[in-house]
Amino acid sequence: MKLKINRKTVLIILAVLGALAVLGAAVVFGINGCVVHFGEKYILSPMESLTLSDMDCILVLGCGVRDDGTPSHMLEDRLRRGVELYKAGAAPKLIMSGDHGRTNYDEVNTMKQYAIDAGVPSADIFMDHAGFSTYESMYRAKDIFCAEKILIVSQEYHLHRAIYLARALGLEAYGVAADYRTYSGQLYRDIREILARDKDFFVAIFQPDYPYDGETIPVFGNGDLTNDK
Repeated sequence: MKLKINRKTVLIILAVLGALAVLGAAVVFGINGCVVHFGEKYILSPMESLTLSDMDCILVLGCGVRDDGTPSHMLEDRLRRGVELYKAGAAPKLIMSGDHGRTNYDEVNTMKQYAIDAGVPSADIFMDHAGFSTYESMYRAKDIFCAEKILIVSQEYHLHRAIYLARALGLEAYGVAADYRTYSGQLYRDIREILARDKDFFVAIFQPDYPYDGETIPVFGNGDLTNDK
């Protein structure tokens, strides 16, 4: 027996699907706009960041490292900005937070070595070997490294979400952008970031416990305690 669907029914179904699509898009872009609007209030220029007082650390967020162990352009720019802020006196310590979950891939030692080569004392550089996501980097900055006031360094498109998460966790967080150049594939990252902001909007509400907790290593001490080599 054939099921007959008349034209009116088809139009109703299409109208409902269209309405749901519009509603879904409104939610996705509405949440994205909320996160961006909140975060942009706390993004400072390098000079503005120097007017802040008693900052605990500069948190540099990791990203891609090449097969030869050198930082990608985006990571190199984040490190350059972080070192500049440290040398200008924005904060007395650096936390290099990134992915070191595999023996053959190590963002944080690459990051620390860059800063050492740029003249930063090793003891002032902490490594967060388990900064596998933006949320985890913020969570550990507070929970493991006992930071309360932080300057986050990343590209501007990423800072809105990082600041949103950090402040949801109770950190007094500000961001300084590290956009020294244009980056290939940025359109794809911008689109992906919209979805990431939506996801982390809910992560900020529920604040799941971090599975890789450990002993505290206060950022006020010696960064060499985080060395693994």
